Amino acid sequence: MHKIAVIIPCYNEAVTIARVVHDFRAALPNAEIFVYDNNSSDDTSAIAKKAGACVRHCAQQGKGNTIRKAFLEVDADCYLMVDGDDACPAEQVAQMARLVLEEGVDMVIGDRLSTTYFSENKRAFHNVGNRLVCRLVNILFARKNEKAIHDIMAGYRACSRIFVASFPILSSGFELETAMTIHALDRRFTLREIGVEYRDRPQGSVSKLNTFKDGAKVMLMIFNLFRHYKPLLFFGYAALGFFGVATFLFIPIWAEYLLTHAVPRFPTLIASGFFASCGLLSFVCGLILDAIVKNNKERFELALQNLYKGKKS
Repeated sequence: MHKIAVIIPCYNEAVTIARVVHDFRAALPNAEIFVYDNNSSDDTSAIAKKAGACVRHCAQQGKGNTIRKAFLEVDADCYLMVDGDDACPAEQVAQMARLVLEEGVDMVIGDRLSTTYFSENKRAFHNVGNRLVCRLVNILFARKNEKAIHDIMAGYRACSRIFVASFPILSSGFELETAMTIHALDRRFTLREIGVEYRDRPQGSVSKLNTFKDGAKVMLMIFNLFRHYKPLLFFGYAALGFFGVATFLFIPIWAEYLLTHAVPRFPTLIASGFFASCGLLSFVCGLILDAIVKNNKERFELALQNLYKGKKS
């Protein structure tokens, strides 16, 4: 028997948590359901426990911190993540688990954006933010000859034991899902998307996602991951920009020098040389960091092989 764990991070979800636990218990009778209460001030824990879930607590605030604690504590062959807001039904969860356990998929994403998300979600900025993040991640991290990912920020996911064991959770909040997707793309894990219906929160249930604050965190994280995972491309673009400014400043001076054999604007010439030096420095930094990243990937692949061998034994 495969061990399946359903992990439900919660913060003040007393209105919906009982239904979520019951629905996922009915869809996966053999799974263990863990509700991780993240300092709720309502009756989330008591209601979840009464519904039959194993209730645990995370003192560090934030979804990323909560999932990190759950991944450290829970042992399973398939980890299913779902939010406690009852936004995504449990109908597809058995199929998601089957893809991980029987077909060897490392991560299955419950794709909301291709179904009912934009008609159900009433927060316009969330819709714009989801589209923007999806486009950015697919441009910067998408693998060649593979389909684009439609729902980068989905919280409804199924993950393999290997993926969970190899994913370093550094995000503390709602940027967690984006980091998981980028990690899977960069490390060549097998990804699959399944369309899942999305329904807006019921009356009395309040979203904890701050559109602008959490959106800014996600964008900053994409920027930093692009810098960390693809340094040659990142610093190459920076070098190109510096060289462009240096050339723009230098051409008029050079043209004037050819006519008069004099350089009357030394400050502009010095600025041009400064930007050219910055461009050269950026390019060299990119080369050095790219070599480090490739070395890290080699070590990651070796560690991954050891994980697979340990799993088989």
